[in-house]
Amino acid sequence: MKKYLAEIIGTFFLVAVVIGSGIMAENLANGNMAVALLGNTIATGAILFVIIKMFAPISGAHFNPAVSIVFYIRKELEKNDLIIYVLMQITGGLIAVFLTHYIFNIQIFQISQNIRGEFPLLVSEIIATTGLLLTILFIRKSDEKSIAIAVALFITAGYWFTSSTSFANPAVTIARIFTNTFTGIAPISVKYFIAGQLIGAILANYIYNAFEKK
Repeated sequence: MKKYLAEIIGTFFLVAVVIGSGIMAENLANGNMAVALLGNTIATGAILFVIIKMFAPISGAHFNPAVSIVFYIRKELEKNDLIIYVLMQITGGLIAVFLTHYIFNIQIFQISQNIRGEFPLLVSEIIATTGLLLTILFIRKSDEKSIAIAVALFITAGYWFTSSTSFANPAVTIARIFTNTFTGIAPISVKYFIAGQLIGAILANYIYNAFEKK
C-alpha cells in the first residue's frame, strides 16, 4: 500500500502546486501573463524535484499515467499496479483541485472555460511528453540520482518552449478540467492533450528502444 499512497500524495502535491501557484500568480501579477506564467513555472519545477526525491524509492515517483504506461510496456510495472497507479494519480489530482480552491476561498467545484486549442496543441503535447519520457529513460540509465532535477528542469523549460505549456500528464490534464483559473483546460480541449500525451509516451519508448538496439 505504501507505493499507492506515495502516488496519490505525490500527484496531490503536484496538482496543488500547479493550480495554487497559478491562482497566486494571477492574483499578484496585475494582468501580466508572462509574470504569472513565470511564477507558475518556478513553483511547478520546484515541487517536481521535491516529490520525486521524496517518493522515488517507494513507488518510482510516476505521478503521471503516461509514465506508468511506458513502464508497463517495458514490463517494469505489473498490470494491477498500472491500474491502481493511474487511479491513485487521478484521485490525488482531483482532491488537490478541490482543496486548493477551498484554501484560496473560491468556488470549490468549477469547470474550466479555457479553450487551449486543437491539433497544434496535440502536436505540442506529443513533443512535451516525448521529451519528458526520454529524459526519464535516458537519465535513469546513466545517472539515476539526477532524474529529479532533470524532470524538474525539462518541465520548467517545457512551460516556455511548447505552445501547450507542457502538461505532459493525463492525470494533471483531467484535474485541470475542474478549475476555471489560470491553469484550467476546457473539456473540449482535453482530448487533444491526452491523445498527444499517449502518443508521446509510446513514441518516447520507441525512440529509446531504437537507441538500445545493438
